[in-house]
Amino acid sequence: MTTTFNPQRAAKPSMRKTIVGTGIGNAVEWYDWAIYATFTPFIASQLFSKADPASAVLSTLAIFAVGFVARPLGGFAFGWIGDRIGRKASMTMAVGLASVGSLLIGIAPTFTAVGVGASLVLLLARLIQGLAHGGELPSSQTYLSEMAPKEKRGFWATLIYTSGTVGILFGTLLGAVLNMTLNAEAMNAWGWRVPFLIGAALGLYALIMRARLHETDVFEGETATEKRAPIWPQIVRHRKQALQVIGLTVGLTVIYYIWGVVAPSYATTALKIDRGEALWAGVIGNIVFIAALPFWGKLSDRIGRKKVLWAGAIGSAVMHFPMTWLLKDSAWQLAVSMSVMLVFIAASAAIVPAVYAELFPTSIRTVGVGVPYSICVAVFGGTAPYLQQWLKNINMAQAFNLYAVALLAISVLFIFTIPETKGKDLRG
Repeated sequence: MTTTFNPQRAAKPSMRKTIVGTGIGNAVEWYDWAIYATFTPFIASQLFSKADPASAVLSTLAIFAVGFVARPLGGFAFGWIGDRIGRKASMTMAVGLASVGSLLIGIAPTFTAVGVGASLVLLLARLIQGLAHGGELPSSQTYLSEMAPKEKRGFWATLIYTSGTVGILFGTLLGAVLNMTLNAEAMNAWGWRVPFLIGAALGLYALIMRARLHETDVFEGETATEKRAPIWPQIVRHRKQALQVIGLTVGLTVIYYIWGVVAPSYATTALKIDRGEALWAGVIGNIVFIAALPFWGKLSDRIGRKKVLWAGAIGSAVMHFPMTWLLKDSAWQLAVSMSVMLVFIAASAAIVPAVYAELFPTSIRTVGVGVPYSICVAVFGGTAPYLQQWLKNINMAQAFNLYAVALLAISVLFIFTIPETKGKDLRG
């Protein structure tokens, strides 16, 4: 009996591998960062001095920001690997290193046991995670964009924030379940460590999955000379595109961290909303976000990237103040405000992975995105939770809201500077 080769049937396993391998690693990265934000009160009480609880929370958030400092270095190191050795190698190494950081937090000694040494272990773990995560996003989104059919690249790009939000959602759900099933004593003693140990195990699984992926045809189609071309001259030559990445990212990163990542923790610590109820409100908001992403991705493949980017940035800026005013002292207010904001945030989040990849040539695509993106996220995204909490503590919360909207306005202006890249061929 003769078997006829069916290219579509052969492509399906490869497509599933791409989606699972890319998605699981990206989900683990975002899960790591989300559980840190979610379990900030417990980390503060266990790894810092209990003499001043407010200072301990601020110190924990400061280390959250310090983790971002390593991101630009990670963006360059893993970007270089991605553009010289391969996207697959960069993705695999990044998720493995992130797993080490999670493990360190999960087994860190308490402040009571070793004093300031506990805080230093946390700092080291966050720097390791920052280094790994600085390379994870540019590597994975470059890989996914190069694997996607060009006419559906906007829709495929939604996997980055979809899988990432699944990671956040899993972390949030885990936090809610632990909060319901464990008493305060158990949570402080060992319960808060469970999510980080799970993150380490998931990272190991993601490493194995990524090791089985195929390299992209776009990268393999490059000549040896192109792969050996010096990186820095290319970065300088494409400095306009690097600046555009920063401009497009600056508004999105701050507004997303405000509403998509730290809102439940902020509601608990600053607004005194019940921790369990706040976590469930976060689950609702993130489910809405996941549902909105494919809509915006498909729309960008039909009407273009720029119109969708404008809808996201302008909509987020217009709705930020009304949703901030709505959020006062109850979980339903948090659920509604997060959901409304995340619908608009989803417009930009859905397609920026495709937009970034479409701005650069193959030979510098990973590092060209990774370095400016990581710098922007480190300077603005990483400091957002700390700045928000600090300004709230000194009764200047409104200043932070103005800051966030101003950054969104900058992103709106930068959209004018980029070309329409819908359906662009990424070879070359």
